[in-house]
Amino acid sequence: MRKSIVITDKDYRDWVKDLTLRYRQSQLRAAVKVNTEKLLFNYLLGRDIVEMHVEERWGESVIMQLSQDLKTEMPGIEGLSKSNIYYCKKFYLLYRQHFEIFQQPVGKLETSAVFRIPWRHHCLIMDKVKNDTDKAMFFVNKSLENGWSSTMLLNWIDTELYEREGKALTNFTSTLPAPDSDLAQEVTKDPYNFAFAGVRGKYNESLLKQALLGNITDFLIELGTGFAYVGREYRLQIGETENFIDLLFYHLQLRCYVVVEVKTDKFSPRDIGQLGTYVVACNHLIKRPDDNPTIGLLICKSKDNTIAQYALEGSTQPIGISEYELERLYPKKVEGTIPTIEEIEKGLQNKIDNQ
Repeated sequence: MRKSIVITDKDYRDWVKDLTLRYRQSQLRAAVKVNTEKLLFNYLLGRDIVEMHVEERWGESVIMQLSQDLKTEMPGIEGLSKSNIYYCKKFYLLYRQHFEIFQQPVGKLETSAVFRIPWRHHCLIMDKVKNDTDKAMFFVNKSLENGWSSTMLLNWIDTELYEREGKALTNFTSTLPAPDSDLAQEVTKDPYNFAFAGVRGKYNESLLKQALLGNITDFLIELGTGFAYVGREYRLQIGETENFIDLLFYHLQLRCYVVVEVKTDKFSPRDIGQLGTYVVACNHLIKRPDDNPTIGLLICKSKDNTIAQYALEGSTQPIGISEYELERLYPKKVEGTIPTIEEIEKGLQNKIDNQ
């Protein structure tokens, strides 16, 4: 039996590490390629079903027959169930408008973000957004940019991120350069969902801020990608007066400080004056020469949009105003929302048929 040898030469060890890294990278590329090819197959299968008018030509039961025939021809291959084939049809119908708008030929489809996230993500998106292509593409791009798991994707869909992102009232277009103003608007939300704070009943600003920072990971997730926490009650010496910012963040993509003030009352124009002072002070006292101008974000319990917009127009500092929610409000159950025994049995039968 040959004895193994131990080579301690640094060049050799570095070479082994390099080979290992290259192999792992090739595995990752192969996995991405497999996913892309699978999605392309599903998309083109859906296209065939639609453009060949398969169900009209051979009847609605043809999808079940197609599933059985494909399983016979390709034993052991996943994704050939009746329900998955219907997903392929929905997949094509949902995204074909996107490719038509951008005139993307079939041979170039694999370069689209659509084919770079897992199939499981697409099934969740199709279930949740129905026929809204713009909303679907929003979550496709977000999943790709942030590396969301399917659980994270579902959470963000359920928190209505599409409806909230970039919706804060701001004066960014008049106070920031065009490229920066667009990006700054995108990183806002309205309303912010503070349900994770666990605050219920009577509370004051101090308690809410303490709860937010007690769940700092969830708070940063809700604020969005790019926010880095700097401090709470951040001290600013303005002239002879000691002032304290509620929350101070630095945004990595905007490359600027973000002053956040949380108010548990309805918005008041005087809040803009206070926040604007803090924004100017940050520019003078902590902003570095290579940083972009500081932005202010006021998050309040409620606001009159007209008054808020007037107040923003009167400010020369870049400021956004949003509301926050502490819990989701669901409509009361009404007659007819609880399924009957017959509806439940029909649903179970459909589920069995779709296997």
